[in-house]
Amino acid sequence: MLPGKELLIQEKMSSDFPRFPSGFAWGAATAAYQIEGAAQTDGRGESIWDRFCRTPGRVLDGDTGDVACDHYHRYRDDIALMQSLGLNAYRFSIAWPRILPQGRGAVNPAGLDFYDRLVDSLLAANSTPFVTLYHWDLPQALQDEGGWADRAIVDAFAHYANVVSRRLGDRVHHWITHNEPWCVSFLGHYTGEHAPGRRDLRETLQVAHNVLLSHGAAVPILRANARPEHSRKGGTRTRVGITCNLTPGVPASDSESDMAAARRWDGYFNRWFLDPLAGRGYPEDMLAYYGPAVPTIQPGDLDRIAVPLDFFGLNYYFRAVVSDDPAAPVPQAHQHRVEGADYTVMDWEIYPDGLCELLLRLSREYRFPAIYVTENGAAFADGADSEGVVHDARRVAFLQAHIAAVHQALAAGTPLAGYFVWSLLDNFEWAYGYAKRFGIVYVDYPTQRRIIKDSGRWYAALINAQRARPL
Repeated sequence: MLPGKELLIQEKMSSDFPRFPSGFAWGAATAAYQIEGAAQTDGRGESIWDRFCRTPGRVLDGDTGDVACDHYHRYRDDIALMQSLGLNAYRFSIAWPRILPQGRGAVNPAGLDFYDRLVDSLLAANSTPFVTLYHWDLPQALQDEGGWADRAIVDAFAHYANVVSRRLGDRVHHWITHNEPWCVSFLGHYTGEHAPGRRDLRETLQVAHNVLLSHGAAVPILRANARPEHSRKGGTRTRVGITCNLTPGVPASDSESDMAAARRWDGYFNRWFLDPLAGRGYPEDMLAYYGPAVPTIQPGDLDRIAVPLDFFGLNYYFRAVVSDDPAAPVPQAHQHRVEGADYTVMDWEIYPDGLCELLLRLSREYRFPAIYVTENGAAFADGADSEGVVHDARRVAFLQAHIAAVHQALAAGTPLAGYFVWSLLDNFEWAYGYAKRFGIVYVDYPTQRRIIKDSGRWYAALINAQRARPL
């Protein structure tokens, strides 16, 4: 645990924290490619991000995830850090190419062994594992066959889900099929900012459909492979969900054109994924808007996508204030900076009210049975001072405001079950390389030294004030 003096400080602060229900999940989130490193170790195959990072001009400073935070070798120390912070849950992702180097076929035993050890160590530390199957590191061998644009990927993902859950299903009872399908499809295949760096709207929408379809294929497999009778939790029911990043679109004015642009933004970013997951099919206005670019949908696809969820995972970072821009690409909307607003170093507006609004919308409009905030955090220019301390007052303020928004949504009746800060560690931030720091723990990359930031200590104080217990 944190030193005794700091625990006394926490207790003095506890009256300042909002109170959350017993059993609420307090966690942190990470992703395999962003922290694990060991990219050529123990039989791991190449991923699309390994290839993308080695393509000149794709990633800032030519950075790669080859070493990242070296979590593959340092996971026990990182779990000890989680214990010191009082986390009772940890969200991480499985590296598909570490399990199936060619995407399908031969299983790599060393890969499964690593996640076996990770899960066992988490349980020994009284931390509940929340496992994401896909956080963007597709095996390059599958990309060479067409990747997410090829419908055959659905069966490959189902096979991968089966392999992983057969091994871990006796101990892992919270599964997330996909992280942020919008990023997989639009950043990876429309803007080209993420791997595999494609730029084609028709392909993008087919990718989005295939990702959702693979989710629907995996859910019953994950449930079937649950083995609660062997669980250390004494028969814990397995729960399966999906995580989407949602960004509310707000019109820059009350003009009809700007309001229409905000509606398009909502369809492009949010409803294109939410509606089919909730059994409504794709939104009619967006089908008309996309026209000939709409994906090929086979009979039964929409029913498969709409398999009932046990929970929905929300990733929230910012809102978008938009105006109509007919000359702009889809969704033909221009994003505005808000005068007087505060922004992170990602140039994202800090707008905590948006988190509460989204949580209420998910509860009231989509009626998901349970909701987790699976990512919420901010990047600032952090650095250690001469005494080796990282003072990140802006991140502390960010967390205070957003967790207050979470509490407000909970008080209004949202079935909120937990909150995961992004991220546990500073890490490889995709196309930005190592230039952006989101962690509540500072990582000195040359030495791999970890330093708990002030935000991490504040988060630990919040959790301690709740008298957090294992789920």
